[in-house]
Amino acid sequence: MAEQAIERESMEYDVVIAGAGPAGLAAAIRLKQLAEAEGREISVAVLEKGSEVGAHILSGVVFDPKALDELFPDWRDDPDQPFDTEVTEDVFTLLGEAGAASLPGFMMPGFMHNKGCYVGSLGNLCRWLGAKAEAMGVEIYPGFPAADFIEEDGAVKGVITGDMGVARDGSPKDMFQPGMELRGKYTLIAEGARGNLSKRLIRHFNLDEEREPQKYGLGMKELWRVKPENFRKGRVSHTMGWPLDNQTGGGSFLYHFGDNLVAVGFVVHLNYKNPHLFPFGEFQRFKTHPDIAPIFEGAERLSYGARAITEGGFQSVPKLAFPGGALIGCSAGFVNVPRIKGSHNAMKTGMMAAEAAFTALGEDRQGDVLEGYEAAYQKSWVRKELRKVRNVKPLWTKLGLMPGIAIGGLDMWTNELFGFSLFGTMKHGGADHEATKPASECKDIAYPKPDGVLTFDRLSSVFISNTNHEEDQPVHLKVTDLALQKASEHDVYGGPSARYCPAAVYEWIDEGAEPKFVINAQNCVHCKTCDIKDPNQNIVWTTPEGGGGPNYPNM
Repeated sequence: MAEQAIERESMEYDVVIAGAGPAGLAAAIRLKQLAEAEGREISVAVLEKGSEVGAHILSGVVFDPKALDELFPDWRDDPDQPFDTEVTEDVFTLLGEAGAASLPGFMMPGFMHNKGCYVGSLGNLCRWLGAKAEAMGVEIYPGFPAADFIEEDGAVKGVITGDMGVARDGSPKDMFQPGMELRGKYTLIAEGARGNLSKRLIRHFNLDEEREPQKYGLGMKELWRVKPENFRKGRVSHTMGWPLDNQTGGGSFLYHFGDNLVAVGFVVHLNYKNPHLFPFGEFQRFKTHPDIAPIFEGAERLSYGARAITEGGFQSVPKLAFPGGALIGCSAGFVNVPRIKGSHNAMKTGMMAAEAAFTALGEDRQGDVLEGYEAAYQKSWVRKELRKVRNVKPLWTKLGLMPGIAIGGLDMWTNELFGFSLFGTMKHGGADHEATKPASECKDIAYPKPDGVLTFDRLSSVFISNTNHEEDQPVHLKVTDLALQKASEHDVYGGPSARYCPAAVYEWIDEGAEPKFVINAQNCVHCKTCDIKDPNQNIVWTTPEGGGGPNYPNM
């Protein structure tokens, strides 16, 4: 259907926010708090592509309450607040194939410890924040993805929600409903890592000019209910090393919280070189380590999910504001990689953008660049935190596991104690897809068959992620050039899409004279790995019909 043939309804707001994650909800709440304090009226709308607030939220999570303490100083007194487990024990371990060595806590700078943090579900935090926002008058629309942005006179004027009821061939069904225009004096983009609009806006407004490329990791997580004798409430454990080799970045987490729940996750940095590597297979293999497997003896796996994580940090944060709006949270990338935390930074950036927008609205401005947000970030504890750890990721990439950990640790200490680095600010050395080598230059990797008790396949895992998409809708994973996919992704790189996807979306099937590229879009858990890791940047993730995707409980 031609875009000009669609007549759309329009709704006007002071601020439109795309994404009901920690950043978007914190921004909405902060706007309402400021308006209430000054006796002003301000209209705020939040769009969420998941079927409900929290449905698409996935994190470990060990939550640093720093920003939440600023937003709601008395949140701990709320009987409905989502965290009941405070961290009681920190464990850092280096794994070998058959053994493990604990890293003494004193080797880590103070900011690496989790004292005062909470273990729980980030999705449940968002559900709680969503209820708070709605009680303050924020309009939240779950099941409505922001599919496009409105630009007029060089400024963003809002977003357009995705059309509903479109058949796979692009024709309208009987139930067709065109997307709506939600127009705002300012638009805040809070989609999370590698968002559909944020990626386009960064390119459109050259927001990443003179910045390093954004870097990513693939985070996979399972939630288990373990036997009481294997449960240590408040225990937080992180590992590095096996099963990954010395040149492949990543690691694991095991968090004990709630009622005998253990969140186990595995992160693979997406700048890995070997296209034969199977991140999901590495995750499953990790659980078989003799130090890890006993935790899950007699346990029940409850849920599974996967998500890309922004890892570029300090040197990859783009310019944050553009005409008519701003990037907040992981749309810009504020994850502290060595701490494996970013939600507190996401919330704080949402709050800073809200404060800048509120000031602008009070001055009868609209559609301009929120320079106040950029200025606030430059002075914030978010920037200060990211600056301290800015060289950890590039040192690991450049030197490998053991030298990278040792020198990266030293660099964190010099930054913590003296406020400087011997290395200055290092570069990342290219985008993640550029790191992939041709298959002929790399060694094949054999992965054991899953046993269905401790280790699993991807399809059974996607099943417990409650992922669902309407089958008769356009495929939301767009291949720009199918011939290139065959000639390069398959013939040169050995078809890594069939391995890097943690949901078995992509297959190369031998059918006739030529292998056929099959996209099982209904399996997609919206992790965005394909959009990041395809060696030719030939796969583009776009928003599916509203409400589609995973429905994560307690994740």
